[in-house]
Amino acid sequence: MTRRPIEIRLGGYGPATTSFSRALKRIGDRLSAELGDRVEIRYVWNIMDFGYRSEDILWLVESGVLTLGYQSTSYFTDRVPELGLLDLPFLFVAGDAARAAMDGRLGEVLARKIEGGFNHRVLGYFENGFRHISNRLRPVRRPADLAGMRIRVLPSDVQVRTFELLGAVPMRMDLTEAIERIRAGTIEAQENPLANTVTYGVHKFHRFHTLTGHFYLSRPIFLHRPSYDAWPDEIKRALAAAVRDAVTFQRALALEEESRAMAELAREGCEVMELEPGEHAAFVAAVQPLRAAARTLYPAELLALLP
Repeated sequence: MTRRPIEIRLGGYGPATTSFSRALKRIGDRLSAELGDRVEIRYVWNIMDFGYRSEDILWLVESGVLTLGYQSTSYFTDRVPELGLLDLPFLFVAGDAARAAMDGRLGEVLARKIEGGFNHRVLGYFENGFRHISNRLRPVRRPADLAGMRIRVLPSDVQVRTFELLGAVPMRMDLTEAIERIRAGTIEAQENPLANTVTYGVHKFHRFHTLTGHFYLSRPIFLHRPSYDAWPDEIKRALAAAVRDAVTFQRALALEEESRAMAELAREGCEVMELEPGEHAAFVAAVQPLRAAARTLYPAELLALLP
């Protein structure tokens, strides 16, 4: 009897050229090379091309429509509040420290939290990187410059409170709606890594970009748990190794993407503002009430895992 291959559907929410899509392709190529006709790999680079919202990838994987996907940790916080810890502003000061934390005990514990709240199995974390503010109205060098500015934030209560403390008007919304409203001018600002800002064309509508680095986010790589748990151990091991390789690959690409995004902002005539130490300190000071509240919001054992 001919054995049917295991179909593995890898999905995301960006063009095929992004570091995330290229990392999915690297996973699929490695599995195909190692396992041959035991697996059949399919890709859906951008679910938004098919009328879905970016947040829909959570249920698309949870229901088994997709086998594997990725999404920023903020999207998990409604069902796994502990993930809000990663939304705390100015949590990490450098990328190396952030990566080490997510690859270490902190990332491991939070992966188990996700698995407790979703029908997912988490195998690692892509890097979404440090996030910065862009807007169409004026240069932003201090919190007062954000006063009254409507800014799109991810679906996270911590992010909402962060921008309330900074004086802006935070508006929780999915990426799909945010892009539409940025184009229409009905929101004035957004926050994202530079690569995302350029990938989704936001820089064509926003002249002003401030390198605040206020959040660092990762994107868990998660699978439909019943499918994964039913696979032979050989396929599980092959996938785990492929994901580890793809994480290293994607993180290196992310650094290259940031450099290219900076060049694209310059070509588009955008103004990019690097904060002076005192200006940066003013942003950090403005959100200290939230950092202080974290001591009561999150378990002490989680807080102890922060660098």
